[in-house]
Amino acid sequence: MEFLIFLIIALTIFILSGIKVINQYERGVVLTLGRFTGIREPGLRIVIPIFQRLIRVDVRSTPIDVPKQEIITKDNVTAGVDAVVYFRVLEAPKAVLETTNYVYATSQFAQAALRDITGNFELDELLSKREEISQKIKEIVDAQTSQWGIDVENVKIQNIELPSDMKRAMAKQAEAERERRSNIINAEGELAAAETLAKAAQIIATTPGALNLRTLNTIERISTEPSQKTTMLFPIELVDALRGIGGNK
Repeated sequence: MEFLIFLIIALTIFILSGIKVINQYERGVVLTLGRFTGIREPGLRIVIPIFQRLIRVDVRSTPIDVPKQEIITKDNVTAGVDAVVYFRVLEAPKAVLETTNYVYATSQFAQAALRDITGNFELDELLSKREEISQKIKEIVDAQTSQWGIDVENVKIQNIELPSDMKRAMAKQAEAERERRSNIINAEGELAAAETLAKAAQIIATTPGALNLRTLNTIERISTEPSQKTTMLFPIELVDALRGIGGNK
């Protein structure tokens, strides 16, 4: 009787151990006696314990960080560059059977590609062409990982760390550029002001009575100031007469 109870319990445990639940974002790779025999879709699935093994593979988009890599640019500048890679498993059997750890393998290959590609660009290109460089890295990594059933969706260069002396040099260059632009703007303003004054002087010289109106306007503005002053006014006819006398001499 005790043996029968033990047998029932053992049989129950055996059957229950063969019941597997596969989540919606997973695929199950089944190995029977070490050989690949199929894929299990999401839901409640049954495998034969001892004889079959179920390996779950996450098929969601997965980000992995590429650690900072010390690279030397084409113009011999040392910089630290890191990135992030987004990939998705398209063929679960290949991801399990073609590599021991597809996440680690993808990360290592992305590191190598990051060093190789960034080393072919000068520093200015590295700073200004991030998208282009990221696309080149994506193409190289995607070509390699496709044989593992993996699709590289995107690669993004995150940080580019420059040496401290290079940062200071770039800051000085940026300051000099701002000063140059400021000088150009000031010079353009002075030129515009000079052109406006020249036009105003030409209009006053050719318009009868314009000088008198300008003089009265100036006197009115001066008279409102609280400082002590003495203003002497001469008729315009007297000024013209004095000019005529001076001209006859």
